[in-house]
Amino acid sequence: MSPASAKRDRSEATDKPRVGLSACLAGEKVRYDGGHKHDRFLTDTLGKFVEWITVCPEVECGLPVPRESMHLEGDPEAPRLVTSRTHVDQTDRMLAWTQRRVKALEAEDLAGFVFKSGSPSSGMERVKIFDGNGVPRKAAVGLFARAFMDHFPLLPVEDEGRLHDDLIRENFIERIFCIKRYRDTVRAAGTRGALVAFHTAQKLQLMAHSPKIAAEMGKLVAHAKEQRPAELFAEYERLLVSALNLHATPGKNANVLMHALGYFKKDLSPAEKEEMLEVIEDYRRELVPLVVPVTLIRHYVRKYEQPYLREQTFLSPHPMELKLRNHA
Repeated sequence: MSPASAKRDRSEATDKPRVGLSACLAGEKVRYDGGHKHDRFLTDTLGKFVEWITVCPEVECGLPVPRESMHLEGDPEAPRLVTSRTHVDQTDRMLAWTQRRVKALEAEDLAGFVFKSGSPSSGMERVKIFDGNGVPRKAAVGLFARAFMDHFPLLPVEDEGRLHDDLIRENFIERIFCIKRYRDTVRAAGTRGALVAFHTAQKLQLMAHSPKIAAEMGKLVAHAKEQRPAELFAEYERLLVSALNLHATPGKNANVLMHALGYFKKDLSPAEKEEMLEVIEDYRRELVPLVVPVTLIRHYVRKYEQPYLREQTFLSPHPMELKLRNHA
């Protein structure tokens, strides 16, 4: 367990989502050469709103710093982890530690994980692996990353490289905050009523990702009393993750904005309605960022005291300070 995790007071509650993070991305000098891969966005920007739980598979399984570099060899579905120069096989050592570590991470109540791209232990995709002739190809998954994703199949995961993409970054962060809200409201209460309230507030956000799955979830919630709670919550969480895994698009977001506009049909003046329609169309054509129509909708929510929209997480699914909706 990392020093940061060991020092944290388990009795101290936090309103922040807990998210796993490869320790080198947090600036910890744990890499084979004694260095790090500090990602300032993760620690200095996103770190204001999440609690990072750092993990370094190599150090935590007992390897020193510095150490000989390692790589993957053999079958991408069952790779071997070997040192690059002396060819010492560290696979069994790493796998034994990995099995214990992913089990221990259940206690951290993680809402996601950010892995180190390309790492033979923590890379989540396209990790370099060498065949019998010493020829590399990017076709493997790091040993720890694979075990983590198998153990926590519903948790959002990304690597720091993919998070440089604006849409992937927004989607990942939206998912971790949604999972946090779900756990705080539905799982904590354990009642069908809490599930109904959560789904009502999430309706527009879910529509922006998948109208089809959102409709399926609506039917599930409508018949909540006919199902056993454990089965109901498990199926709802599965659908929730499935929906949010699908990226929202300008077209789907614009449709949701039009749906929201319908709640003001008795309130908006002709000029206000025309302005709102123009802004939505400009967003649909990707001429302005999503923050523009959302800000206008939020203004009308306050001006006309629209109670249903006030509770919709679509209008504020993550901290505004992250500026995730400011890109066109």
